[in-house]
Amino acid sequence: MFISVSTFLKVWEKEAQATMQILDALTDDSLKQSVSNQDRTIGRIAWHLVTTIPEMMGRTGLILESIDEAAPLPNTAAEIVHNYREVSNSLVTAINNQWNDQTLLEKRDMYGETWAIGSTLSALIDHQIHHRGQMTVLMRQAGLKVPGIYGPAREDWSHMGMEPPQV
Repeated sequence: MFISVSTFLKVWEKEAQATMQILDALTDDSLKQSVSNQDRTIGRIAWHLVTTIPEMMGRTGLILESIDEAAPLPNTAAEIVHNYREVSNSLVTAINNQWNDQTLLEKRDMYGETWAIGSTLSALIDHQIHHRGQMTVLMRQAGLKVPGIYGPAREDWSHMGMEPPQV
């Protein structure tokens, strides 16, 4: 749970940048990649990351410029990236303008439970990390290079003069 706006914003900057690295690596063709017909595609997961920010933060009472949760999935990776960047920037601006550290202790109804706003911010970041992980698996299946986020990706080891871990 976050108890400091400035701490959240520092973590958000890092995690939003990591999400942008993943989104920037997508191609228009890769947006259709899925595990099965019953599962989300990379494009749908990426778009879900975009639309969840205003949906979840709206439940806290934060007012931000955003995209409608029901907006249709864009046809291009560039549109998803653009919208993510816009929504992420809007989140930062809205928090800076509307909240202080005390706000993070306030409780709100979140999906039938009562959460402190600081806990909702933690859930927002965890949600992105979770879906980034799903996307990286689908990216491999689509033949894309996965960016190293918390450490080197398979292709990065050789640039460091090292062998990749054994499979």
